[in-house]
Amino acid sequence: MTENAKSKTAGLARLCRIFILSLAICPLPSAWAAAPSRVSANYDIYKGGLKIGQIVETFTRDKDRYALTSTTRAVGLLAVFQPGRIIITSNGLINSRGLQPLHFLDRRESDASKERRADFDWNTRRLTLTEHGQKRVLALPDGTQDRLSAMYQFLFLSLANSDTLNFNMTNGSKLDLYNYRITPGQSVTVPFGTFRALYVASVPEAGVNRTEIWLAEDHAGFPCKMVITDPDGGKLSQELTGLNYVP
Repeated sequence: MTENAKSKTAGLARLCRIFILSLAICPLPSAWAAAPSRVSANYDIYKGGLKIGQIVETFTRDKDRYALTSTTRAVGLLAVFQPGRIIITSNGLINSRGLQPLHFLDRRESDASKERRADFDWNTRRLTLTEHGQKRVLALPDGTQDRLSAMYQFLFLSLANSDTLNFNMTNGSKLDLYNYRITPGQSVTVPFGTFRALYVASVPEAGVNRTEIWLAEDHAGFPCKMVITDPDGGKLSQELTGLNYVP
């Protein structure tokens, strides 16, 4: 080997050592490392300006796994006609892309017939939906979320420089592709306070519910308000009343 070749080889080896050392000093970012260990949140639900319900949610992380629970109960006059709670759970993995659901369950304490579930098999890319005791198996697209994990997936996404967001989501009975537009530099006021926010809104479609979400920038992009508008103009809103975020 010539002296010039030896010099190039030694230089390449030094670069490799420096690169490997830099990885050891500055690990590549990962969703697991950024994931909170626990989040608890409370929301009020309004319809036509009238408070009709309350939601209590908890998110917990155990190393590379997560568990989510959302409990909704009616309040006021509605509680007379709709007793019992709606309990939604989601659990799965945390990886470099954020949350990867494994099991989703939506059940009503007062009506077992309305139970819906989704089971995610990422190895075979199969999604099994169960409703009314009937099972359907669908292809499982990359990045699919359930209706609960989707809200907490925002904690793992960097949307500041994005103007669109597209992902698949299931509610246990169907699988849909959702398309959102992102508007930065917004402000939102909810019972918990006033926040700088990213405004995330679904692309309007005739005959389809429209979803608007405000993500609190000072609280890791946590959803602090959501409004769903039905095709007839009726609005259902969910507003943050309390939040405890533990890194």
